Amino acid sequence: MNKTIVGVVGIGVVVAVGFAIYNNTQATESKQKATPSKLTGKVLALGSTALQPLAEQVGTSFQEKNPGLTITVQGGGSGAGLSQVANGSVQIGNSDVFAEEKEGVDASKLQDHQVAVVGIAPIVNTDVQVSNISKKQLQDIFTGKITNWQEVGGQDKKIVVINRATGSGTRSVFEKNVLSDGQSAIQSTEQDSNGTVQKIVSTTPGAISYLAFAYLDASGIKALNIDKVTPDKKNVEDNSWSIWAYEHMYTKGTPNGATKAFLKYFATKEVQKNIVPKLGYIGLTDMKVTRDATGKVENK
Repeated sequence: MNKTIVGVVGIGVVVAVGFAIYNNTQATESKQKATPSKLTGKVLALGSTALQPLAEQVGTSFQEKNPGLTITVQGGGSGAGLSQVANGSVQIGNSDVFAEEKEGVDASKLQDHQVAVVGIAPIVNTDVQVSNISKKQLQDIFTGKITNWQEVGGQDKKIVVINRATGSGTRSVFEKNVLSDGQSAIQSTEQDSNGTVQKIVSTTPGAISYLAFAYLDASGIKALNIDKVTPDKKNVEDNSWSIWAYEHMYTKGTPNGATKAFLKYFATKEVQKNIVPKLGYIGLTDMKVTRDATGKVENK
């Protein structure tokens, strides 16, 4: 046979084989993409309202990838989250505080899954003519020693303190990092969620409270600097801004099935590098310090 013909035939065979392999690969990939997730079931996560926006967004994203699942996220406060996961009422208890910090909760029966870090900042109604405050002044406002904005460089206006309800993890974190040992906040209006506080402060002249960073981007409110330190991601990462906490998602024992898969998804790059910072939280790997249940901070 002519060598030229043999060469052409050979090339044709190689090309044909190449196309066959390519087509088979494409068909396999298409089949894999078309194959729906086999994960099924329901996951109820309840508790911290500071964590709620993140948990809801991640839950929505995870459901889109796993249409056989139903992820439900509810608020109620860290105390409710810890108590309900402990008694088996929910699959996940969301909390801004370590289970060891909550009285009446047997932390030894719960497994901690830290998914992000939340910063918390004092906020005021935008009519307040103050942008920076000292930690001592903040203590004196929340303990009732300072009652007028004029006393901290603002206008002659009564200070209206809006606090969080007992059992709130956000309140626990704020008071632990702002109030001195033995100090107690004054009796004032109390609300059970970050969202409600956001709305009340934005419509109440002279009001002050505190919110998770995820809630700061709203009209009618502004965050205060403390001792000229800005409440932002960078300052939380190295503990220059000390009012922060881990966002915990507790399970009763080792999780399995849909709950395990959902919690595992939080650790993915998609969540930690995209969703977490987009919503105002800080990724665990971005932190330059660690903090334990006793409040001890150490460099990584």
